[in-house]
Amino acid sequence: MLKKIIFLFGLFSSFFLSCKEQKQILIDTNNLQNDCVKNLTEVIVHDIFSPPVSSRIYAYCNLAYYEAIKCRDTSSKSLTNQLNGFSIIELNIPAKIDCNAAAVLAFLTTAKALVFSKDSIEKKIITYNSIFKNNLDKETFDNSILLAKIISDNILKRASEDNYKLTRGMPKYSVYNDSNHWQQTPPDYFDAIEPNWKLIKPLFLDSAAQFKPETATMYNTSKISFFYKEMMDVYTKSKNLSLREDTIAHFWDDNPFVTNHKGHFTFATKKTTPVGHWMGIISILSNKKNSIEIAYLYASTSVVIFDAFISCWKEKYESKKIRPITAIRSVVDDKWEPLLQTPPFPEYTSGHSVISSAAAVVVENIVGKNISFTDTTEKEYLGLVRSFTSITEAAHEAGISRFYGGIHFLSAITEGKKQGVAIGNFFNTKIKH
Repeated sequence: MLKKIIFLFGLFSSFFLSCKEQKQILIDTNNLQNDCVKNLTEVIVHDIFSPPVSSRIYAYCNLAYYEAIKCRDTSSKSLTNQLNGFSIIELNIPAKIDCNAAAVLAFLTTAKALVFSKDSIEKKIITYNSIFKNNLDKETFDNSILLAKIISDNILKRASEDNYKLTRGMPKYSVYNDSNHWQQTPPDYFDAIEPNWKLIKPLFLDSAAQFKPETATMYNTSKISFFYKEMMDVYTKSKNLSLREDTIAHFWDDNPFVTNHKGHFTFATKKTTPVGHWMGIISILSNKKNSIEIAYLYASTSVVIFDAFISCWKEKYESKKIRPITAIRSVVDDKWEPLLQTPPFPEYTSGHSVISSAAAVVVENIVGKNISFTDTTEKEYLGLVRSFTSITEAAHEAGISRFYGGIHFLSAITEGKKQGVAIGNFFNTKIKH
């Protein structure tokens, strides 16, 4: 990797904004990143980014925040210097700089480059620029902006080389009339989402194939086959859902674009992605932590989810396993409807299971096990709140919710969980804090 040394001079001053005396205000610096992430989530929901693409946006933005916020803390290791594809930057920080301002502006500058609704991010940048400019002396403000730009430029350089642009120009995924493999699913028969995501360069994995799961169960309509049993398990469960199971399925749905059909009338519902849901959980867990700890938690979780999606999506488009709705309608009940709308990509492994298990392993390594919390992430979308005794419990529920929802076979969930745990453990072994 290219080694780039940038001299900025000196040391950092304080957690609070370094303000002119006559304008001095205290800012809740521990809540700044939560505000940035919430704003980004709103933009991602509005722009209807798919879950894999959302993971890329959150990862780069949260890395930018972390690399800037730790600028005064020599005990915290750089994450980008340990990840694949980044230029190594060594910074000498000037005495007059505010790392909180640099972190916010690095995050938002990175976000603006990665989303469609750039005006929404620009409004946030203008708001924060005004706050910082009015409460910092010119030298401190200018130094903070410079640091933000250096870090954001490094992040965006890596983003420009991760094959994302390459995958935008690739041919549309071809679906053949093959009853053994994935077919586009009702009600809208959307095209396959991100069939080439396996080509995105991982941030810490050696390759997309590093943690390949067990081979997917082959399509088999024989009543003595394992596939037939799996299929009937989904069908039977759908007919006997408890109220609790119904609630769990909806709570973790996190489908960013659900179409609703009422007679001849069709309308869409926008919601957060699975990644956005985990960002919401991180916001809840960040209570009583300092700004650097919060930034490390966001960045680490985002990074492991980013690579977990690459690993999962490689398997999906190699196994091309059929979805329950296609198999059940063909073999068991041609009028059957799952509780949840089936997302448009192959079944195996379960994305929810892979990314949630990976996230839980990393988060618990940072905050500890058996941390109880109440998840209010879906309150604004669904009016639902759920409580958990641990992060692992939440991850398990996220996985099994896809079985309750009728969109995954159990093997996709159990093997997806193993895949995610392996990815999370690898991150904890490889990345030093």
